[in-house]
Amino acid sequence: MKIEGRNAVAEALAAGITIDRLVVQKGLRDAGAERLIADAKSRNIKIFFREKEIMDKECGGKRHQGFIAEVTDYKYCEVEDILDCAAKKQQTPFILILDGIEDPHNLGSILRVAECAGVHGVIIPRHRSVTVNDTVIKVSAGAAAHMRVAKVTNLSDTIEELKKQGIWVYCADMDGGDIYKTDLTGPVAIVVGGEGSGVGKRVKSVCDGVVALPMFGKVNSLNASVSAAVVVYEKIRQESAKANIR
Repeated sequence: MKIEGRNAVAEALAAGITIDRLVVQKGLRDAGAERLIADAKSRNIKIFFREKEIMDKECGGKRHQGFIAEVTDYKYCEVEDILDCAAKKQQTPFILILDGIEDPHNLGSILRVAECAGVHGVIIPRHRSVTVNDTVIKVSAGAAAHMRVAKVTNLSDTIEELKKQGIWVYCADMDGGDIYKTDLTGPVAIVVGGEGSGVGKRVKSVCDGVVALPMFGKVNSLNASVSAAVVVYEKIRQESAKANIR
């Protein structure tokens, strides 16, 4: 798997991800590039310097910003690892569940939102979903290196297990109740559906509730990553408001 771009490579280094080799564009002299190269050298990572034209060809014309890292395959975690993360931080679990996200750009954006918002982990299905590939890592701006992602065989069964552990599970869908009138504080998992198809009927049926974002325009739906961001930060807003009342 390849990681392209300065930020993505820097985050991979900071997260301790195993990098097999680092390809750097010849002639880079700025301080940021020098820091990255020095960091890689301190970790005994093999560094190869190549002309820009060769790197452009290697990554299909993508914006590599002078750095391409070849890493071991992304390491997924277990759902238990996500719950353990929350416990170790002495926080109530905050989880995102993605049902059928097939666009790597959406998944990358969602991982970035999740990491910035302090979400403890993201759960995706083994089938009918994009994996954490190099495009996802690139779009996430390095956030994928810090975010726990679990793959599960059956989302419905996983949701049932989370509910048994006291976690409230809400599905974000157009036919739900007003999200701003729904209590999202405490241990919560939020289900976000894929592009176009939304959340599956079976998955929706096992959720504790369905919430919707109010729409005032002629277009009645938002991009999956945008929806995820709004819902996640509504929970944060509610938690902050509740803390200030105490």
